[in-house]
Amino acid sequence: MRSAGVIRAGVAMAACGVLLTTVAACGADGGGSGKKTTTGANSSGGESRGAEARAADPGRIPGVGDRYQKQIPANARQVVAVYGDGKDAAGSTIALYTKSGDTWKKQRGWSGHNGKKGWTTSHHEDDKRSPVGVFTLSDAGGVLAAPGAKLPYTQSASFQAPHYWAKSHWHDFDYVIAIDYNRAKGTPPNDPTRPQGQSKGGSIWLHMDHGSGTSGCVSQSKGDMEYLLKTLDPKQHPVVVMGDKAELKA
Repeated sequence: MRSAGVIRAGVAMAACGVLLTTVAACGADGGGSGKKTTTGANSSGGESRGAEARAADPGRIPGVGDRYQKQIPANARQVVAVYGDGKDAAGSTIALYTKSGDTWKKQRGWSGHNGKKGWTTSHHEDDKRSPVGVFTLSDAGGVLAAPGAKLPYTQSASFQAPHYWAKSHWHDFDYVIAIDYNRAKGTPPNDPTRPQGQSKGGSIWLHMDHGSGTSGCVSQSKGDMEYLLKTLDPKQHPVVVMGDKAELKA
């Protein structure tokens, strides 16, 4: 069994869903898409008051409704929340919450990007949308050496983005944190294994930003990636809760 902070040898090349020899989608099925409906003269006001009460509850992640709140593991003490601007939008607001006792506290917030076509609750390969859902965060890596990472970290040139991509993308994978959708936990982020099959996509990562939407990953600045790598601790069972704001409130 590997211990946190171990730098592993590089393995098969993959870059946010693009194997350097084979194109593969970034993504996975992140949760149900059914919507609640209510009837009655006071339903709207009741829902509004209920939402306000949930938002003020320190035992909940803000902006996350019952459907996804219930999917956060009971032992999780760190949550990266990615709030997409809209179902078809590529911009996101990202925050890190930590839990002390029964209370969640926001540690830091910043901006980033998600899939260039937005979000989906039923991701498939090459749809250019990020999967909605709650996913564990188990492994990290990148072209650069680990900046004090607590998650198991693989440094390897195999993460290098192809140089036939636009130059603005060349440093996307200097740092990456694997989002555990359709991947084998305990392996480097660029391991090509897809337990649910290739059609469900894979290699959905937190990685460095190039200023616009991604193939399905979530991107942020180098400084924010370094912060997460130094902060996320496997002993705290970190997860990411991600999706467009409207869907996350479900």
